[in-house]
Amino acid sequence: MSYGAYGLVEVLGDANAVLVTDRMLKAADVEYVTKDTKCGGHALVFMGGSISAVTAAVESVKENPPCRIFQSAVISNPSQEMVDIVEMFRNR
Repeated sequence: MSYGAYGLVEVLGDANAVLVTDRMLKAADVEYVTKDTKCGGHALVFMGGSISAVTAAVESVKENPPCRIFQSAVISNPSQEMVDIVEMFRNR
């Protein structure tokens, strides 16, 4: 599926990833895309949608975090290479 933007939020632990995902889904019209777990238990949650919706979702967890947010980003108009990377995470 094609999205106008991806939102990424990095947290520690799968339980926190669930909390962040829930908060973002409730905050804006975004879709859960995938989650990637890194060394040390860090989880990177990917959301997709329009640029404004993804920005609102990411800002909702940055402004009132349910847990510690290590990093966050909004990637607008993702390149095909970025889409491929996200699909690779999804297919793991």
